[in-house]
Amino acid sequence: MAQTRTEQSSNSKMRGRGWHGDPEGHANAGRKGGSKVSEDRAHMAEIGKKGGAKVSQDRSHMAEIGRKGGEKVSLDRSHMAEIGKKGGESR
Repeated sequence: MAQTRTEQSSNSKMRGRGWHGDPEGHANAGRKGGSKVSEDRAHMAEIGKKGGAKVSQDRSHMAEIGRKGGEKVSLDRSHMAEIGKKGGESR
């Protein structure tokens, strides 16, 4: 038997995250004060700073990130040659 919109709405409040057949509620997800959260640059910057501060406390994680970045950069032979030339010229 099909549910009415009121029944669907009350059922969706009982369940967790995700789509529950409520297009209006779905459209408002991720909004703060009626505007998209992603449009509030200061708010997004604050979230980013908090995340970066939290991640940077884990030194082994940061070392792994640096190691992966170094491996990726070292694959670019022309870039590495340029670095080597600059290093040789500075002596």
